[in-house]
Amino acid sequence: MNPKLRLAALVAGLAIVASACAAGASPTPEPGAPTAAPTAAPPAGPTEPATLSGALTIWHAYGSSGGRAEFNAFSRILEKVQAANPGLTITAVEQPFSDIFTKFETASAAGGGPDMFIAPNDNLGNEVRGNFLVDLTGKIDDVLANTNEVSVSGSQVDGKVYMVPESLKAVAMYYDTAKVPTPPKTTAELLAFVQGGGKVGILSGAYFGWGFYFGFGGKIFNDDGSCAATANSGVADGIKFVADLKAAGALVDADYNKVNDAFKSGKIDIILNGNWTLGDYRTARPAAAVAPVPAGPGGPSSTMVGVDGWYINASSKNQDLAIAVATELVSQASQEIYVDVAGHVPSNTGISIVDPLVKSFSDAINLGVARPQSKEFGNYWGNFGNAWDEVLLKGGDATAAVAKGCTDMDVANGH
Repeated sequence: MNPKLRLAALVAGLAIVASACAAGASPTPEPGAPTAAPTAAPPAGPTEPATLSGALTIWHAYGSSGGRAEFNAFSRILEKVQAANPGLTITAVEQPFSDIFTKFETASAAGGGPDMFIAPNDNLGNEVRGNFLVDLTGKIDDVLANTNEVSVSGSQVDGKVYMVPESLKAVAMYYDTAKVPTPPKTTAELLAFVQGGGKVGILSGAYFGWGFYFGFGGKIFNDDGSCAATANSGVADGIKFVADLKAAGALVDADYNKVNDAFKSGKIDIILNGNWTLGDYRTARPAAAVAPVPAGPGGPSSTMVGVDGWYINASSKNQDLAIAVATELVSQASQEIYVDVAGHVPSNTGISIVDPLVKSFSDAINLGVARPQSKEFGNYWGNFGNAWDEVLLKGGDATAAVAKGCTDMDVANGH
């Protein structure tokens, strides 16, 4: 994948606050009176910019990132948008990330829910197929004209646009240069580092472990959506590698806060995590640096690249206003705040990335695999989450666990 990066805000023709002065009636001249020569119209004064007015409820899950940097950036952006639009009222409601999709779908199906919400494209395909989202095709063309290709494609399902893209997110390797001057570049080096006493944290499971499938030469899907995980040993080898790291002494756990807090507090010196934590890690570990997830014997460990963006609720009574506000929230000025404060990799191609940590994440994203949006992908999570649990929690055989996950996923998908 080759993300380039940035955007230009568009606010067109919504709730324009304007005033017009009614012209007074002209007196009728008396008969025979000389007619005054017409006077030239006075030059037009400066045109007031259009402003947005109305009320919106929006949801976010920035409190689930394990820090405050994303929320701080988002709050600053909201303040600027509302200051520029005095007639606009935005009520921002935080939701746990683990619940945001199901809560939205339940509320939207009942005719309620927020007017819009921001989240990665984890569940985009399913929500489109469930008719929960507004089709934005042709409505945000000015935004998409300045958006990198990965973000555009990640906002689409079957060629139609259903999300206003904001940034790209993926997993890379954070390390503390004060403790790890030369970071491991391969899985063999990473295992050797742990065996030598190095302190490493690995978030396990079907999302964070995705890159290791490719690093060991495996993949999850064939082109027809059927399971490819048993075509060779790569997927099983990737899961077994994480089990080997755990056996060697690495902190391997599916509990996000446990591993995240261990890096922030200095208990571990390497962690594989996403760029949503970059702003907080930069504060907690001033010597932090970023590198790609170590490559495996089968090639680069291509992590899953997601796109964060704004979804407009099909049940909203304020869809046009929501679209206009979303374009403001992903404007160049807004995305620059996300980059500077939270370390986001912007979707807008007009932003030059100068922060070395953000640049390193951008490079890591170039090695990634776009998050699938197929119908079959929805049945990946539970079945391969079970495979990871079978190996890491119960000590099961990785090959058998993957074979079961593959079969169960295919059955669920009708393959």
